Amino acid sequence: MKKIILMAILLIFLIGIVGCTKNTADKTETLAGSDVKVVKIAYLPITHALPLFVEKELQNQADSKIKIELVKYGSWPELMDALNTGKVDGASVLIELALKAKEQGIDLKAVALGHKDGNVVIVNKDINSVADLKGKTFAIPHKQSSHNLLLDQMLADAGITKKDVKIVEMAPAEMPSALSQGQIAGYCVAEPFGAKAVSLGIGKVLYQSPDLWKDSICCALVFNNAFIQSNKDAAMATVSQYQTAGKYITEHKAEANGIAKKYMNVDDSVLDLSLNWISYNDLEIKRDAYEDLITRMKRAGLSENSPAYDDFVDASLWKK
Repeated sequence: MKKIILMAILLIFLIGIVGCTKNTADKTETLAGSDVKVVKIAYLPITHALPLFVEKELQNQADSKIKIELVKYGSWPELMDALNTGKVDGASVLIELALKAKEQGIDLKAVALGHKDGNVVIVNKDINSVADLKGKTFAIPHKQSSHNLLLDQMLADAGITKKDVKIVEMAPAEMPSALSQGQIAGYCVAEPFGAKAVSLGIGKVLYQSPDLWKDSICCALVFNNAFIQSNKDAAMATVSQYQTAGKYITEHKAEANGIAKKYMNVDDSVLDLSLNWISYNDLEIKRDAYEDLITRMKRAGLSENSPAYDDFVDASLWKK
């Protein structure tokens, strides 16, 4: 009798272990009473994630075989933890962070750009050239970011090294305030935090990203590969609607601005300026742009074993 009880307890324990070790990406939810798949995507409330916001809102106006569930996070580390552990199916994230996770064995796939351009170098009014930043403090959101690479390019073009500037990592929302208080002399970060400094009259644009790095890649829509493999149709539908959202933003700017305000606490003047700097047309991740990114990351010491384009980018989901 004791043996039977012990075997039963062991069986329950083993079933529990198997249940707990399944990746959540393999258990995509389905809406009750329908075959509509729920796709969970993480985001930060920034204009670089606008295609996700628009995709979500357009879904509310039409029938769809998928339902986007947006999960808001307050920082990149929190968001990456959710993505890497399978708490969400995908995320709009700095592509360098996703690449680093891929290097470390997390099976992620990038499927689309988050935006084009839209990164600016903001400085206080006393800074008139890159040379004026010598000995000053400059903020970036994360070491693994295109903002760090844009800083590299800006300094290199001016014949200055990072040793000449004190570089700090800072939460994006804190940067405009830090600039106004003189804690930093400048920063490069995702929008709308650059536009906020300009709109408030506490900072000015020294460079826009195309001036420093043509066709730069910043944020990307990234999925767990387990989600893609187990839910191919849902993944393709998500990317297809994401493409449509990018075109919608380009063709319906006023409506897109209205949608952005639902997901971001930002003034009209800041949002208008921010969106003037950003493009959302043709969000496909091109091979040459990706390889340029990898070259820059290796040169900056941000990557040692970068995945090849075909290993990291799933171009099969992109509708030509």
